[in-house]
Amino acid sequence: MAVVVNSGLDRSDSKLSTMAKTKELSKDRDKIADLHKAGMGYKTIAKQLGEKVTTIGAIILKWKKHKLPVNLPQSGAPCKISPCGVSVIMRTVRNQPGTTQEDLVNDLKAAGTLVTKKTIGNTQISMLKKEHIQAHLKFDNGHLNDSEKN
Repeated sequence: MAVVVNSGLDRSDSKLSTMAKTKELSKDRDKIADLHKAGMGYKTIAKQLGEKVTTIGAIILKWKKHKLPVNLPQSGAPCKISPCGVSVIMRTVRNQPGTTQEDLVNDLKAAGTLVTKKTIGNTQISMLKKEHIQAHLKFDNGHLNDSEKN
């Protein structure tokens, strides 16, 4: 008697997945390209294979551009700081405007992301730009004596 154990690695049933569930068309991609070479239109191919016309059109356009019906790897380097990490940076800077890049590196390290000060400096977060820091310091220095007047 065979025992089936669910390892929990199958994410198709998971409600935690944020990406849309897609069907695998790797076998059909070659067939779609061949049918298009034979002179069939998008609608005809879509009806024959039971797919959406837009899906067929996207596959054919990719085939025309790259002469390959398969998906190509993503271009460019992956992001070093996740959206969650950017939120950590924004929250820290908003709550503590005098935060240094080294403090941010340590906060991200505690959150599990290893980055350098240069990576933090390259991050497009407007509150960390030198012009903004200088403007804040100029404003603060100009209003140091305001509390004494009141």
